[in-house]
Amino acid sequence: MESVYISRHHTHKIGANQCSSALTQHIKAPVDLVWSLVRRFDQPQKYKPFISRCKASGELKIGSIREVDVRSGLPATTSTERLELLDDEEHILSVRIVDGDHRLKNYSSTITVHPEIIDGKMGTLVIESFVVDVPEGNTKEETCYFVEALINCNLKSLADVSERMANAC
Repeated sequence: MESVYISRHHTHKIGANQCSSALTQHIKAPVDLVWSLVRRFDQPQKYKPFISRCKASGELKIGSIREVDVRSGLPATTSTERLELLDDEEHILSVRIVDGDHRLKNYSSTITVHPEIIDGKMGTLVIESFVVDVPEGNTKEETCYFVEALINCNLKSLADVSERMANAC
């Protein structure tokens, strides 16, 4: 099913000087619980360990903007991001970085959440894909490796937080 979801929701138009990838995470928690964390555009720090603070104003809707502060240790300090898509029926969230102090230019990501059975119990398949410009002085491979490492860390943290919450119920 992964390939079906990827072809349906995770195809990006890739320019000559861009890289793109799709990553997956299997989570031993129900899809509704996982989606309740993912859909919170205004609170990504609930599971994204590299975000120290997020400020979003107004109603959560397409076009909403959030200002994110990045924890020290990364080659970034701030990021301004716009909500491109929030679909509670299909469990799709898409975000575009529009400004900030970092090297991720023209960055766009899509994350989808899908129910699946893991060890005979309700679980969740999470897929996150991205497209981004390759910064001057870097290769496509280096850029993809860096972004994939960040996303993998976020997805692992999402799994940890979700599974802890599921086990507390």
